[in-house]
Amino acid sequence: MNFTECIENSSVKLDIEGKTKNDIIIELVDMLYGAGKIEDRDSVLKAVFDREQQMSTGLQFGVAMPHGRTDTIEKMVVAIGLKKDGADFDSLDGKKSKIFVMTVSSVLHADEHIEFLGAISSVLMHSSARKSLLRVRSKEELVDILVG
Repeated sequence: MNFTECIENSSVKLDIEGKTKNDIIIELVDMLYGAGKIEDRDSVLKAVFDREQQMSTGLQFGVAMPHGRTDTIEKMVVAIGLKKDGADFDSLDGKKSKIFVMTVSSVLHADEHIEFLGAISSVLMHSSARKSLLRVRSKEELVDILVG
């Protein structure tokens, strides 16, 4: 998968401000809204929060991948945020999440959503990639690490 098509500087934040899971999800959705990537902020928030209620998207090793699907967008969008001191995201390993990758896709195109989540997971499974992400000083550096 070509990450450069999905990850744009306007949807990357190196210093997430939210302190709670809900605050972080809202901040990521607001990034997408502010960048003009989504038009219906409320439907996207609902989709992501509904998915989060089913099961936490806080994974392991400081990674959380909140996501949702809605009929209000046509093309998958991605927001990425870093929080060096971490936040409780109800992770599988009980540790704080520091790397947040949110995807929102169309209900009609589940394949791109699943493909992206698999591809980004294969990068984030490496501790060296996670450590490098938490040391970046620019959005361009972050994108370079993820794109490889």
